[in-house]
Amino acid sequence: MLDAGDETDVSGRPVHGRPVDLDAFFRPATVAVIGASDTPGRPNTGITRQLAAWAARVGARMYPVNPGRAAVDGEPCYPDLASVPVPGGEPIDLAVILLGDPEPVVPQLIEAKVKFAVAFASGFAETGAEGAAAQQRLARLIAEAPTGLRLLGPNTNLNAFERFREDLTGPAIALITQSGHQGRPLFSLQQIGIRLSHWAPTGNEADLEVADFVHWFADQPEVGAIAAYIEGLKDGRAFLLAADHAARRGVPVVAVKVGRTQAGARMAASHTGKLTGADDVVDAAFRQFGVIRVDGLDELQDTAALLARAKPPQADGVAVYSISGGTGAHLADLASAAGLTMPQLAEAKQAELHQWIPDYLSVANPIDNGGHPVGDWRGRKILDAILADPSVGVLICPITGPFPPMSDKLAQDLVEVAETTDKLVCVVWGSPVGTEAAYRETLLGSSRVATFRTFGNCVGAVAAYLEHHRFTASYRSPFEQAAQVPCAGKAKAQRVLRPGQQLSEVAAKQLLRAYGLRVPREQLVTSAAGAVRAAGVVGYPVVLKGSAPEVAHKTDLGLVQVGLTSASQVREAFRLLTDNARAAGIPRLEGVLVCQMVEAGVEMVLGVNQDPTFGPTVTVGMGGVFVEVLADTAVRVPPFSCTDVRTMLKELRCWPLLEGVRGGPPMDVDALVEAVMRVQRMAMELGGDLAELDINPLMVLERGKGVVALDALAVCR
Repeated sequence: MLDAGDETDVSGRPVHGRPVDLDAFFRPATVAVIGASDTPGRPNTGITRQLAAWAARVGARMYPVNPGRAAVDGEPCYPDLASVPVPGGEPIDLAVILLGDPEPVVPQLIEAKVKFAVAFASGFAETGAEGAAAQQRLARLIAEAPTGLRLLGPNTNLNAFERFREDLTGPAIALITQSGHQGRPLFSLQQIGIRLSHWAPTGNEADLEVADFVHWFADQPEVGAIAAYIEGLKDGRAFLLAADHAARRGVPVVAVKVGRTQAGARMAASHTGKLTGADDVVDAAFRQFGVIRVDGLDELQDTAALLARAKPPQADGVAVYSISGGTGAHLADLASAAGLTMPQLAEAKQAELHQWIPDYLSVANPIDNGGHPVGDWRGRKILDAILADPSVGVLICPITGPFPPMSDKLAQDLVEVAETTDKLVCVVWGSPVGTEAAYRETLLGSSRVATFRTFGNCVGAVAAYLEHHRFTASYRSPFEQAAQVPCAGKAKAQRVLRPGQQLSEVAAKQLLRAYGLRVPREQLVTSAAGAVRAAGVVGYPVVLKGSAPEVAHKTDLGLVQVGLTSASQVREAFRLLTDNARAAGIPRLEGVLVCQMVEAGVEMVLGVNQDPTFGPTVTVGMGGVFVEVLADTAVRVPPFSCTDVRTMLKELRCWPLLEGVRGGPPMDVDALVEAVMRVQRMAMELGGDLAELDINPLMVLERGKGVVALDALAVCR
C-alpha cells in the first residue's frame, strides 16, 4: 500500500521522505537555544525565558548557546553547539535559533547531529525574490543534511512552546497554523474547557510542512481532531497522503484554507510566499480525503471541538427541540438546507410527547414545547422521550436568550440527560452577553453537551460530524486502490507524445486509443478523391475536419463540416476546408479527417490539467458548445475511485440528461465512468509529460452503447 513513506506517489510525483517522527520535537530531552540572552529589554531575553519555562514543563534540559556570554540567568552558556555537554554524547533533540540569519548555523547543527531546529527569523519567501532565494538555500542545506536534520520555519514563532492547560481531560484538538495569530482563537478554547494538546506554527515551511504534522498528530492517542489554518500547501500530494492517513485512522481534519478569492490568494502569497491552487481543485481534493473545509475561525473552533469530543452517531436523524415554535422553525430550515435529515417522529412518539406538551403544539419535528413544560418535571421527561427515539441521533436545542428560570432549568436538564446517553446533545446559547450562569457554568461545565453561540455554526458542525462518520465508515484509501491497478497504455502513449508541442487531433486520438478509449471510425486523407473513398469506407453520413497540430478550435476557423451524405458534398467540403485553412493562416494541413458521424447522445467534456499544488487533475462536465456557457464541470485529484466518479457526475447540473429526461432513454453512465477512470490512469501514468488533455465532445450514447470521443486536444510538456 502506498503511504507517505514512498519516494513517489501513484502519479510518479516525488513526495518527500518517510513520515516524520515528531516526538523529539514536542517532547525533547535536550534543547539548545542559540543566541540565548538575559539582557534586560532584549527580545531574545523574553524568548529565552519562555523556552526555559517550556523545557522545564516537558522535562527537557536547556542549554544556552552564545559565544558572547559565560552564563544566562545563572546557567552556564556555551560558545557553540560542539561545546554543549550532552549526557552520554547523545545528539541534541531540538535547537532553537534566535539569530537574524539561520543559514550560517546550519553546518553546526549538522555537525552536532541535532534532530530538529526552529528558525524564527523573517525576511524570506514572504518578502519577494531575494528572500525566496535565501529560503531555497536554507531548504537545500536541510534537505542535503546527512544526519536527517529537520527544520521548522523560517518566519515562525513561539506557538509550539505555549503553556497548555493540563487540568482538562478527554480527546484534544491538535492545532496547525501557517499564521500564528490565526490560531489564537482556538488556543483560547481552553478557557471554556476544551482541551488542546499541540500547536504547530509552520511558517514558511522551508522544510517541515502542514502534511508532516497532520500525519504525526493523527497517530497521537490524545488527539481527537486536527484543526488547521492553511494559506498554501507546499506539496499538495504530500498533504493528500497525510489526509489519507488521518482518514484511515478515523481522525477528523478541519481546515480553513484561504485563497477562495483573488484578493485572498494574493495576501496568502505575500504572507508566506506560497502558491494557492485553484479553489475548486482544493475543494475537490479536501472532499476526496475527508478534510472538512470551513470558512471562518469561529467555524473552525466549533467544528473541531465537536468532532474531537463527540462519540460516533447512533443514527443520522436530527431532532430540533425549542421553547418557541418560531425558533424551532428557523433552525429546522437551516438544518434542512444543510442536508441534515429531520425525521418526522412516529405517531406513537408524538402521542407520548403530548402527555407533557399541549395538543395544539407540533411535536412532529421540530418539537415545540410552548415554554412552560421546561420549567418543571415535564422538561426532563420530554428530553428522555426524544432521545429514546431510534431515528434520532442528534438533539439540537436552541435557547435564543436567557429567560430565567425556564432557560436555567432547561440548560440543567440538557446537561443531565446528556450524561445518560451516547447520542449527541447540542445547545445554541444565543445570548450576546455570554456571562449567564446557565451558559458559563452549566453548559460550558459539561463535557457531554456541545454548546454553540450561533445557529449556523451549530448546523455546520453537526453536518460535518455526521458526514465525517459516514465517510470514515466506508473509507478505503484511494492510494491503495490505485496501486492495485496495472499500468495501462504508458508505453504506447509515450511514442505519441511530443515534448513541448500540441498534438493534432489524429495524434491526440492515438493517445486515447492507447488507454482503451473509443473513437469514431475515421481516416486521414490528403485529397478530395481520398476523402470520397474514405467516406465510403467509414459510411455516410460523415464529418470532415481539418487536422494540424497548431489547430485547437476548428469550428471557430471553419474547419468542420458535418452531416455530409454524398460524394459531391464531401468533395466540396474538402475544398472549403483547405480554403478556410489558408485564410486562417495555417500554411499546411496535416490532412483532413473523414469521420463517422455520431448522433443521439449527450455531449460531455473530459479532460486533464496540471494544478501547481496537486499535480494532475481530471475534469468532467457538460460538453460541446455549452462548456464555456454553462461552466458545468466537476473536478477530482487522482487517485479516485469509481464511486468518486459517480459522485462527480451527480454534482453536475446536467446529471438529469444522463438519467434520461422527458421520456428520453437513460445514457450509458457505466461507460462514462469507465472513460473517466481510463483518463485518470493516463493522467497518473504520464504525470507531467501531459500538460493538458481536452476531449470535447465525449458523446455518451444510450445505455449499453458506450461513449465515443469525437474530438480531442492534447498538449505535451
